[in-house]
Amino acid sequence: MKNTFGNSIALTLFGESHGEMIGAVIDGLAPGLDIDEDFIRAQLDKRRPAGKISTARHEADEFSIVSGAFNGKTTGTPLTILIPNTSQHSKDYAATRSLARPGHADYTAYKKYHGFEDYRGGGHFSGRVTAALVAAGAILIQALVKKGIAIGTHIRSCAGIEDAGFGDLSADIARLNTLGFAVLDTEKGEQMRKAIEAAAAEGDSVGGVLETVVTGLPAGVGEPWFDTVEGVLSHALFSVPAVKGVEFGDAFGMVNGRGSEYNDSFYIFEKEIKTTTNHNGGINGGITNGMPILFRCAVKPTPSIFKEQATVDFIKGENASLSLKGRHDPAIIHRACVVVDSVTALVLADLLAQRYGTDCLASLS
Repeated sequence: MKNTFGNSIALTLFGESHGEMIGAVIDGLAPGLDIDEDFIRAQLDKRRPAGKISTARHEADEFSIVSGAFNGKTTGTPLTILIPNTSQHSKDYAATRSLARPGHADYTAYKKYHGFEDYRGGGHFSGRVTAALVAAGAILIQALVKKGIAIGTHIRSCAGIEDAGFGDLSADIARLNTLGFAVLDTEKGEQMRKAIEAAAAEGDSVGGVLETVVTGLPAGVGEPWFDTVEGVLSHALFSVPAVKGVEFGDAFGMVNGRGSEYNDSFYIFEKEIKTTTNHNGGINGGITNGMPILFRCAVKPTPSIFKEQATVDFIKGENASLSLKGRHDPAIIHRACVVVDSVTALVLADLLAQRYGTDCLASLS
């Protein structure tokens, strides 16, 4: 089972939704990086449930760093973060153990692990495990900020309601990183919240699109062919539960246009090479061109809904119906913003370490 991502900087995730704890190990971190536990807590807060638009499961997310840190700095050895699970309702899943929840990994996990998997709450496949990812990502986000690299994600659309697009990138990123419900247009955000609540009242769920921008990344990072920036980012982003599509720049918008419309013309401003537009999302030939990286993630509606659904009992081998009990999110898109930021930070930190060496993130600390 592959639970590790990265080359020079590698992250391993472990734990299950209803197990004793979840956690992460980051290997390859440069020594001397700051560890701000208050910032880690603030990032974890963004991932937590929020009222009627989220699950009723509330975890304290009281983490502990048990290796790889000393006196508030990384030591350069593997850094391990542990987060106990304290609010499990495992009985909610016992009655439906052999029923394949539509949209979930119950059946595929059973086939892969021959029935030995921890099925409670989705086990290792649960979005609960992303808490460990966010805690680890917080360390990398701060290291990137010190190198002048900033990441921001907002809910571009939810339940068919469109947020405003990015404008002043520095200001937008700074504002988004203070929000629990990350939108650029507050009024649109309220409309999204109401749509999520309406779906919840009907026992249903909604999805949407996340849009992410990265500023400050130098030109020349990435590889052609099999380790392109788009390829490596997509690889990691598709590990985020419910992400079903990734688009860079104006990818799908280009298909009905012409090269004269979508080529990004170059120019020099104050001795720096820039492009007049950014339809390619800051990447040419799989390598960064110095412009902001821009991509979008399609997040499907939460598969855990309270409507009766047709399914199968994969142990008895017969058709069945399913009505879920327990605590579930009517939308996870607002909680996924910080997860996408964290995944992006991991990928960029790893790409930078491969290009400039493993100490590059500490060079400006």
